Order: sequence, then structure tokens, then C-alpha cells
Amino acid sequence: MRHIILIAHNVRSCHNVGSLLRTADGIGVERVFLTGYTPYPLSKNDKRLPHLAEKIDKQINKTALGAEAYIAWEHAEDLTPVLEQLRKDGFTIVAVEQSVRAIQLPEFRASDKVALLVGREVEGVELDVLEKMDQILEIPMFGEKESFNVVQAAAMALYHCRFQ
Repeated sequence: MRHIILIAHNVRSCHNVGSLLRTADGIGVERVFLTGYTPYPLSKNDKRLPHLAEKIDKQINKTALGAEAYIAWEHAEDLTPVLEQLRKDGFTIVAVEQSVRAIQLPEFRASDKVALLVGREVEGVELDVLEKMDQILEIPMFGEKESFNVVQAAAMALYHCRFQ
């Protein structure tokens, strides 16, 4: 069975975070890392102001529908140590983003351990983050729009990694 990790880096929307957690649960992702300024559910020993943490948790729960309680997740402000540990643990780290370096998602063959990174909703994954990736995956577009929502892109890529 393939080991899959999801990294949501600098995703702004609580609703997108909730949907990512629910999607990750459904696909069988082992752990979700919520990095950078990505909002995260209530946690034990939460250091945020209680009223803010509760408000964010409620917004995440609206789309996660409880998945945040079932899937292993971790918050880390700094992405670099997360990437370093995943590499040390033998994971291939890939981002979903449009880039001249990207290969088309259908051409990607995932290793037994893959960590998939998705990023900012409008601007996409930062260039300095893309430089740290082992591979960049692009989802082919056939319509007029130039990109997918971060959750839909993650779902397609996670599904591909699980079943290809």
C-alpha cells in the first residue's frame, strides 16, 4: 500500500482546509501537514487565543464534517523542517502547480512514499517552495479557465497517487 502525505502550505480559506482534510480522509492519506499561515483545527495545548481558535475550528468543521478528528494532522509554521523530515523518511515530495518544470499528472508514477504539496488559492505555490520539490505536477486543463480550485486539484492528484 502506498504511503501518501498531504501538505497544505499557505492555504488561506478555512473551508478549503476542511475540504482538504475530508478529501484526505477519504483517499486514505496518512497525515496532513498544515504549514505556513494555513489555518488549523483546535489542538491540545493550542497557543492561539481561545475565541479565535474556536472560530477557525468551527469554520474548518463546516466542510470537514468531523474528518479533522479522524485524520492525523499537524501544524507547522515553517515548511522546511517538514520537507527535510519527509525526505529523511524516504518520501518523494511533489507539488501540484503550473510550471515549465511540471510534468502532466497522468504521466506521473508515484513512488511507494509520496508527499503532495498544494499551495495558495490564487497565486499558487511560491517559487522558492517549488525549488524544494522533487517533482512538479500539472493537471491538464481543457476549458477556458486556467486553473482548478486547490481542493479539486488536490483531490485529482491524491486520487491519481492512490490508484495509478
